[in-house]
Amino acid sequence: MKAVQLIEVDKDLVNREVPKPEPKADEVLIKIKAAGICHSDVHYRDGVGSVGHLPITLGHEVAGVIEEIGPNVTRFQKGDRVCVNYMITCGKCHFCVKGSEQFCEKGKMIGKDVNGGYAEYISIPSRGIYKLPDSVSFDHAAVMMCSTATSLHALKKTRLQPGETLAIFGFGGLGVSAFQLAKAFGARDIYAVDIDPVKLKSAKEMGAIPINAKESDPVEKIMELTNGIGVDVALELVGLPQTLDQGTRVLGRFGRLGLVGITRDLYKVDSYEAICKEKEIIGCSDHLLSELSMLLDLADQGKIDLTHVVTKYVPLDADAINNVHHQLKAFKADFRTVIKP
Repeated sequence: MKAVQLIEVDKDLVNREVPKPEPKADEVLIKIKAAGICHSDVHYRDGVGSVGHLPITLGHEVAGVIEEIGPNVTRFQKGDRVCVNYMITCGKCHFCVKGSEQFCEKGKMIGKDVNGGYAEYISIPSRGIYKLPDSVSFDHAAVMMCSTATSLHALKKTRLQPGETLAIFGFGGLGVSAFQLAKAFGARDIYAVDIDPVKLKSAKEMGAIPINAKESDPVEKIMELTNGIGVDVALELVGLPQTLDQGTRVLGRFGRLGLVGITRDLYKVDSYEAICKEKEIIGCSDHLLSELSMLLDLADQGKIDLTHVVTKYVPLDADAINNVHHQLKAFKADFRTVIKP
């Protein structure tokens, strides 16, 4: 089968012919119909995050149709439309038992530790597979398994309540999902901070309050719009010291900042400000299996619509995918690009 693989760190991906995987006893073989391209994939390519082996097939946002089933699989059948949780977990360790599977002691991430979705097929344990409602497309489901699921987990970790205000730093795929989820949870005013006029225009059309960080200091602007109070919750989805600092400073009393964007750069926190206002800085890692069913239900109810998120499609081809990676690295990519094998 065809796969697009990372052969050498900090180099472009290449087209390769690799063996079609055969499902083990507890696995299903999925014919991939859609695979999202995530900024994390660029981090793995560049060596910001390590991969399990080389060569490796990147891609952890996957949806498709089950083509083969292992003998121990009973919950699925051939032809089922499914999406994939990107963490392969054991279900038995301390973290799995308490429902924090993202820290599974034996956990492996597809597209990072094992071969992922930049391919025609993937074989995956059935524990992490979810049936798709008929109302949800493969394209949207693939992206929901990462950006939307991550946004949901971040909003739950930061304990967003009905009537609270929210600032979203970075209005890409994660940001749009965070906005839609926050509206579904009853958030009041939602500020979308970005430097891309196209994304800010979309934010305004959706009902967010756009803040162009190129034209004004977003902290000063949001403080002005909130009469000096600040926001209850902020999500940092970019992974830059500047936006991490802004996300911390824009919080009001008892405000909670969710860290989602990935960076190895450090940023400073004014401890006096944080202590006096009892601000919280919360790391938000991945998502939980229990959250995916809720996510798919919200999508089925029409409360999540990724039409504004999935804005570009590319074939399963190294040149096309590399081009998207370069755009993501320069923070100039579309909201979300999906590979159509």
